[in-house]
Amino acid sequence: MELVALPAFTDNYIWMLHDGSQAVVVDPGVAEPVMQALQQQGLRLAGILVTHHHADHIGGVDALRPLLQGPVIGPKAERTTACDRLVGDGDHVSLLGLDLRVIDVPGHTLGHIAYHCAIDAGAAGVRSDHAPVVQAEASGVLFCGDTLFSAGCGRLFEGTPAQMKTSLDRLGDLPPDTRVCCAHEYTLSNLRFALAVEPGNRALQRHAGHCQALRAAQRPTLPSSIALERSINPFLRCSEPEVIAAAQAHGAADTTPTGVFAALRKWKDSF
Repeated sequence: MELVALPAFTDNYIWMLHDGSQAVVVDPGVAEPVMQALQQQGLRLAGILVTHHHADHIGGVDALRPLLQGPVIGPKAERTTACDRLVGDGDHVSLLGLDLRVIDVPGHTLGHIAYHCAIDAGAAGVRSDHAPVVQAEASGVLFCGDTLFSAGCGRLFEGTPAQMKTSLDRLGDLPPDTRVCCAHEYTLSNLRFALAVEPGNRALQRHAGHCQALRAAQRPTLPSSIALERSINPFLRCSEPEVIAAAQAHGAADTTPTGVFAALRKWKDSF
């Protein structure tokens, strides 16, 4: 099984899983990168997974339908007609012989979902159109759309801070070596904010230098891992003293994890 990051628009990634003959893609906001990858590798499109209704995640679905030999699966609580099968928390999706569990993660949008596939992807390569990036063994893959980003999280367009904090906590409880497949290459800007929040975090400092080198070489900073995000992502570190102090300095109403998260998210919106 190979995991592929297909760049789209300015900073989106369309994630593709394939077994050498069939492929599944996640959040195809535009069809062309998917069509090109399918043709170049001789793959059949066995399914499409959608995390939420925003156009940069579903805009390519209709154009891909003539190639599609399976379902378009998406959130049952969203305002979209792009999907054939609607799923929600605890449902399971079977594609390419894989079992993907659906996790409700409201916040960015009210019906946002994520897909967690508990597979041993250790032998799989991870690549983009630019360069190969081989990861260590992982016990699973997470397709999290715009909920969790590396060193950040999605804006609250529809949900509340409490909803997003709960969603992030659910994702943060996944196995530490889970590969985190975010939908945008926002890592460098997120790291700048994270360093403003927690300048004494040495893991964060090291990772910022690593990601700067990756982007200078036109390589993706993703996928991340749950373990890495727990160590660098301020939105998963709302109980850390330095993070709490930074949130208080930026108007946190209280020092509860939700209060800290709300202050951080508001600060990040204007950072």
